[in-house]
Amino acid sequence: MMNRVSSNEIPAPALRSTEPSQLATELLERLKYRIGKDPKVAKPHDWLTAAILVARDRITDKWMDSTRRTYATGAKRVYYLSLEFLIGRLMRDAMTNIGIMDEMREAFTSLGVDLDVIAELEPDAALGNGGLGRLAACFIESMATTDVPAYGYGIRYVHGLFRQQMADGWQVELPETWLAHGNPWEFERRESSYEIGFGGAVETLDLGENQQRFVWKPAERVIATAYDTPAVGWRAKRVNTLRLWAAYPIDPILLDAFNAGDHIGALRESNKAESLTRVLYPADATPAGQELRLRQEFFFSSASLQDILRRHLQQYPDFTSLPDAVAIQLNDTHPAVSVAELVRLLTDVHGLEFDAAWDIARKTFAYTNHTLLPEALESWAVPLFERLLPRHMQIVYAINAKILLEARRDRGYDDQRIRNISLIEEGGERRVRMGNLAFVGSHSVNGVSALHTELMKETVFADLHRLYPTRINNKTNGITPRRWLMQCNPGLFNLIRESIGVAFEDDAERLKALDVFAGDAAFRERFAAIKRENKVKLAHLVQARLGVRLDPDAMFDIQIKRIHEYKRQLLNIIEAVALYDQIRSRPELDWVPRVKLFAGKAAPSYHNAKLIIKLANDVARVINNDPAVRGLLKVVFVPNYNVSLAEVMVPAADLSEQISTAGMEASGTGNMKFALNGALTIGTLDGANVEMRDHVGADNIVIFGMTAGEVARVRAEGHNPRAIIESSPELSQALLAISSGVFSPDDRDRFAGLIDGLYNHDWFMVAADFDAYAQAQRNVDRLWNDKVSWNTKAIHNTARMGWFSSDRTIRQYATEIWGV
Repeated sequence: MMNRVSSNEIPAPALRSTEPSQLATELLERLKYRIGKDPKVAKPHDWLTAAILVARDRITDKWMDSTRRTYATGAKRVYYLSLEFLIGRLMRDAMTNIGIMDEMREAFTSLGVDLDVIAELEPDAALGNGGLGRLAACFIESMATTDVPAYGYGIRYVHGLFRQQMADGWQVELPETWLAHGNPWEFERRESSYEIGFGGAVETLDLGENQQRFVWKPAERVIATAYDTPAVGWRAKRVNTLRLWAAYPIDPILLDAFNAGDHIGALRESNKAESLTRVLYPADATPAGQELRLRQEFFFSSASLQDILRRHLQQYPDFTSLPDAVAIQLNDTHPAVSVAELVRLLTDVHGLEFDAAWDIARKTFAYTNHTLLPEALESWAVPLFERLLPRHMQIVYAINAKILLEARRDRGYDDQRIRNISLIEEGGERRVRMGNLAFVGSHSVNGVSALHTELMKETVFADLHRLYPTRINNKTNGITPRRWLMQCNPGLFNLIRESIGVAFEDDAERLKALDVFAGDAAFRERFAAIKRENKVKLAHLVQARLGVRLDPDAMFDIQIKRIHEYKRQLLNIIEAVALYDQIRSRPELDWVPRVKLFAGKAAPSYHNAKLIIKLANDVARVINNDPAVRGLLKVVFVPNYNVSLAEVMVPAADLSEQISTAGMEASGTGNMKFALNGALTIGTLDGANVEMRDHVGADNIVIFGMTAGEVARVRAEGHNPRAIIESSPELSQALLAISSGVFSPDDRDRFAGLIDGLYNHDWFMVAADFDAYAQAQRNVDRLWNDKVSWNTKAIHNTARMGWFSSDRTIRQYATEIWGV
């Protein structure tokens, strides 16, 4: 084992000057020697790259210091495996965390350049979709902030998630070209390259004395090469690594084929390799799409594990110490194949016995579950899995045999319970259950909110929980306050600093000191003025992108998240239609001016989600152009939702829509961002809304609708949505308008099927919760008219959200799961 020394013996990196004049000099040097431009002809994108390089150099000093310290002290490392890292733009984040933001702004001003203008040119890294990826990004930043040595492992997508545009209100998917001009934040690591195999066959070698060795001989191989991006924590206490894998062919061009005239076919190996890292979540409606997803998941899992084992052997003589030196966190089921791959690497490559390898794997892995939806837990058809990963199929069967024999012999499980815990789903098409594989292959399985964790025990993992009753635990999600307050809402951040001091910058729970200011009239006025400034900024963005004028004095009612039926954007749209009808029929009433804003992307093959986007745009076109509404209601769908758009929309929200069907949202983190920035939440008792209500106070959140238990009971007893709809005049009238083509005169049947689903099954309880939701919205209207009460509650939300910092979440992971 490597000798460990005190971190006090490691020399600290030399400090670079942060004087604006020195920064200006460095900007000019980077412009000249790294970009090859004279400042007289430099374009804004040149200045952006120069700024990133100046910041990156300072971060690199800290990065190398952090790495040396980890090696010298032998500290346990955390490896966070995630198919998504929705990191957004990095420049502001990095400059803020290393403490040079103000000085850099002054340096740019001295050079006649506006830092804010060039910052807007930085592309959003297209490495994620929604909450899962953004959580991973928050966690990487918080691990560095809380001084946890860590690597994030993922895929370096060339295009990542699609860029969303609208064509006549329909979502159109276009490639996101964030890497078109390179990425100045990253470093290629050619030495960290590994072969990844697919297909082929497994040979069995007889070693005598009833011993066998298995040799997988893949039919295809690609090379995974690492690209590292530094992940800097608050005050640069530690800089960790985000390592993303790119795929390359072993033979980039088949010269024989090329010279024979097959110029396209000669590149087939390159195209096949590059397809692995081209797009996040390729549509899986076809067998080819399903195969590509499984290839992607194995590709990054295998590369990451080979890298982890290589690094371990640099410090330790064997793998018996792996669980003591390494913690691997599986972020959802996407990297679950890692369980089988680690067993394969330890047995087939490094010579361990199967039982020893299985014991090491279970002690090393931990699994975070993010969903109770069976389709999101992932499963793969056995023929596909066996064809693509034949050795892993053998290992899955071997693991399954151990688990099922244990359950039958030691716990007396009957046939039904055996079927429930099996890694192979036998009903109909035989499939490999990745959620079950992740569960049995981990020593810890955590949910991401208190409610979600309890529902895991009662539903999808009920029989596995009975078999391993101490394995499931809760780690409620959190958000980084650096990104989601300090950077996205500088006006509010500065007001808080001025009012309660700076202690909250290092401990978000110190925000509680702000609570007393909710009773201060002058503070409330300043708080409200900052909110209005943020709304003006969003209104300008909407006008520039969509040509729609918004009144910043109207209530900004915002729902931004992935488009999915369980998140119930449809409920929100139907309520907008009902409100539209009421405003027209009762013009004499004192209606609250309201803007309903939506943003989010639908999976390319998710028909109903794309239809909901079209409905939102069709409803917006009619309502926004009807003079009878008198501007009292507007509906806006803002295309291409990403982190940068969220950073404008979140601080501008008055009302945060968190209205998922109870029992179906694991946690939510958008709800936390909105509340931290002084928005009131309207929501169901679902996910982390339950804990948010407990922290901010029941009087400061608007809760409606059925609970998770009530939803389960209604489904079990039989739900009659038609009777509910017919008994609700507002709902039935709104549904009739939508289904009959009032909002789609060019195709009157466009939404008929969508509405028929509500009449006939209403699985997501849209009809069931509509009246409660509509009544809650009218209660919100009354509260809005009492500005003192509204602003008081908004301040309480900001003051009481400190517990939902991802720093708190990471500390809990570190002490209770990782042993760091």
